[in-house]
Amino acid sequence: MGCGTSKILPESPEDVQLDLVKKVESHKNDIYKHFITDKGSTPLKSGSPSPPHHTSPYHSGHPPSQIEHVDPRRNKVAKYRAKFDPRVTAKYDIKALIGRGSFSRVVRVEHKASKQPYAIKMIETKYREGREVCESELNVLRRVRHTNIIQLIEVFETQERVYMVMELATGGELFDRIIAKGSFTERDATRVLQMVLEGVKYLHTLGITHRDLKPENLLYYHPGTDSKIMITDFGLASARKKGDDCLMKTTCGTPEYIAPEILVRKPYTNSVDMWALGVISYILLSGTMPFEDDNRTRLYRQILKGKYSYSGEPWPSVSNLAKDFIDRLLTVDPGERMSASHALKHPWVVSMAASSSMKNLHRSISQNLLKRASSRCQSTKSAQSTRSSRSTKSNKSRRVRERELRELNLRYQQQYNG
Repeated sequence: MGCGTSKILPESPEDVQLDLVKKVESHKNDIYKHFITDKGSTPLKSGSPSPPHHTSPYHSGHPPSQIEHVDPRRNKVAKYRAKFDPRVTAKYDIKALIGRGSFSRVVRVEHKASKQPYAIKMIETKYREGREVCESELNVLRRVRHTNIIQLIEVFETQERVYMVMELATGGELFDRIIAKGSFTERDATRVLQMVLEGVKYLHTLGITHRDLKPENLLYYHPGTDSKIMITDFGLASARKKGDDCLMKTTCGTPEYIAPEILVRKPYTNSVDMWALGVISYILLSGTMPFEDDNRTRLYRQILKGKYSYSGEPWPSVSNLAKDFIDRLLTVDPGERMSASHALKHPWVVSMAASSSMKNLHRSISQNLLKRASSRCQSTKSAQSTRSSRSTKSNKSRRVRERELRELNLRYQQQYNG
């Protein structure tokens, strides 16, 4: 999503959870097997904050409000509508193409009877990576019911394809809203983080670890000022039954947000989500990244050392309480990291920043976000241009990333343990 570096897909979930969502039986023969194939696509999705770059709530793409005015996308809707499984089009009118991922297409739809708008995410499950992402996401969304988590409504399955009917988040990404606002204070930041923390706390209580929390996956439900924040994109999530071994071993995530213990291939817990929330909090208050380098090895070295600074604007105007909140999340030792429950009780969050600075941080944050997005997108376009001259299969790309982390592990595990 957006401009940035790639992320690695996880293993298929081992547990089959209670299905709380209506499931429609699949056809034995998929007559739509030629519908939308991604030749030459890769499962490695981009993952930097790049906040001003508009993305879809459900993996890559653009907000509905923008897409509906783009003629090329509009023209494709009719083609997709004709090729959708008839069981889906019997209940839903296909209105607009929202976005696309490596193995998915997302359209805005309207329920024919209720006229309620939804999003349908269609995933190609004939590819192994697409199947793994689909299984992970369904394994989570079928279990959750929380105001700050995107809701799965219904599932249609065919032999090679899954259609997920989901809530439609139309309010856009977190940082797009910040840039559009005339002001942004610590009080605003704590209100956002409180909603995200409530959602993460709920997930962790169920034994679910998101494993890819980042700004692109935090969306506003509607454009209004009173809109709630919703956590989306559970393609890398791990869901464990109560009583199961809570440790995870799969190396996955988005580089700038990945916790040190994952990088060195140590067994880890849901505390990796809290590290990611520390990164998000840092960005939320400054528009900059705590750990950033175009070179992966140097980036990972920064993360393993846990070294970041509060230099530059607007940090002199940010309260010590806010910095303490970040410090307690960006702790290299996962055992010392705050849990979601503890983070919700931190003085900075509890007081809603009442005792901290109420200075307007909007100008500095917006400038930093836009500056970073511009440089990151230019860098990514250059890298994509180079890659386009090579024929690279998706599974080969995945192996390259895994080897990269194995080499990192050999180089820095001794330093990490020391």
